[in-house]
Amino acid sequence: MKVLMIEDNDNVCKMMDMFFENQGMEATYVHDGKKGLETFKNGEWDFVILDIMLPSMNGIQICQEIRKVSQVPIIMLTAKDSESDQILGLEIGADDYVTKPFSPIALMARIKANYRRFRNMQVEEGNDSILQTKHFKIDKNTRVVTVKNDTIDNLTPKEFDLLLLLASNPKQVFSREQLLNKIWGYDFFGDERTVDAHIKKLRQKIEKDQTYVHTVWGVGYKFEESDG
Repeated sequence: MKVLMIEDNDNVCKMMDMFFENQGMEATYVHDGKKGLETFKNGEWDFVILDIMLPSMNGIQICQEIRKVSQVPIIMLTAKDSESDQILGLEIGADDYVTKPFSPIALMARIKANYRRFRNMQVEEGNDSILQTKHFKIDKNTRVVTVKNDTIDNLTPKEFDLLLLLASNPKQVFSREQLLNKIWGYDFFGDERTVDAHIKKLRQKIEKDQTYVHTVWGVGYKFEESDG
């Protein structure tokens, strides 16, 4: 696995280097935001570890630029008290976040879990690539969604995965905990409000004249289409 770590703290990079080497991963370290984005665009990467606070260009901006061209898994590194940055990072397309100071072992576990989920999604998307419902056409390969006659091509990876899971199981109610485990690929350590934030953004993008993602109060969410 080729890992790009964009992190300006050299001590953090040196700490992780031993763990990457022990796992047989090839890691590249960049300490500047703009240079990190340039390095990403000029290489082939399996995973990105991205600090939010960086010289010249912050991690939020880098994540947005990466998501324009790639669905590579991204874990963001955030300060312990920066909940707004954590939620923003997830909303713009990061797959996960880890707060500083962090345990290298915990970070490695999250890398493996997110990469495994990403690879499994790629395998699934190779078969039956189109999901067709009453009002939706969901292309698993291009990750483009058509709702009636409207094309929705600006879903973040997590928003798309949530929609695909819910639409593939119409009327089935998923709890927030189930959605966290299924979409994030393991027992997520963050707040279950993360799901609510993603559902809210998803609804804003796909729902105009009717509701498709329904709240089941006290339980979670389900996907159901009316005849309208």
